[in-house]
Amino acid sequence: MVSRRDFLKITGTAATTAAAGLVSVDAALGADHGKHLDPDRVGVLTDLTICIGCRRCEWACAEQNGLPHGDLSQCDDASVFEHMRRPDAESFTVVILYDATAGTENSKFVKVQCMHCEDPACVSACIVGALEKDPRGPVTYDAWECIGCRYCMVACPFQIPAYEYHNKLTPKVMKCTLCFERTMEEGRRPACVDMCPPEALVYGKRSELLEIARNRIRNDPGRYHNHIYGEHEVGGTSWLMIGDRPIEEMDLPVLPEQAPPVITETIQHGIFKGFTGPVMLFGLLSVLMKSAGDRRKEKEDDHV
Repeated sequence: MVSRRDFLKITGTAATTAAAGLVSVDAALGADHGKHLDPDRVGVLTDLTICIGCRRCEWACAEQNGLPHGDLSQCDDASVFEHMRRPDAESFTVVILYDATAGTENSKFVKVQCMHCEDPACVSACIVGALEKDPRGPVTYDAWECIGCRYCMVACPFQIPAYEYHNKLTPKVMKCTLCFERTMEEGRRPACVDMCPPEALVYGKRSELLEIARNRIRNDPGRYHNHIYGEHEVGGTSWLMIGDRPIEEMDLPVLPEQAPPVITETIQHGIFKGFTGPVMLFGLLSVLMKSAGDRRKEKEDDHV
């Protein structure tokens, strides 16, 4: 039986253990989520006034990432533009038609993929750190860390992350990685950028891409709408776009400048801080179990 003195000693130890656990939780929750970014971080600029909807970028992406794809001739199938498409577990990027001007060369297209946010909501929502913002630009994913909660899918303001529902044993979250191996490890351009025939995609330092975009808008105001999509949206993105019309006319989400984690982290921190009671309870139980075990061992030793 535990004496009053022992009980007070045990509960004191449990409280200390629980407090240490809470400090660890608070420290983890208060950590920066990729906010210390490299000033030379990279990105991609898509000039939608140049894109011809050839879909070669889709094919190059699938080829690079080992995703299902046929031969290059399948890109000539214009029937895919008859319905809305989104990136999914087997397609990291898709080109959609947002203005079919009588099927002429004036048709306008948008390339859709992960925007690689500066302060990503998916990273903030991931409770195990499977998603991270690399200071150099890409938002990366570690399948070994992922527990399949899919909070990232709910958090993403662009609705990009997809899930391998068909993979029953080892499903993964799937999305564009900005060709991490090619760009970060080999110093090459993303596969889609290399493949683009009209060079509608430009890869480089984000700061330089913004200057390129500003110069194009300044030098040809009749061609471009005066807005760089991704410069400020949701805190900024590594993938930028310029086009000939307002965002809402290009099937792109109209989003605030504030990054979602500014709001979501406040909620998450409140939830985890609410675990004070359970943490202290489990701390107390663990110490009581250890104490009982020690006493049992002492009795066994006395009988020997």
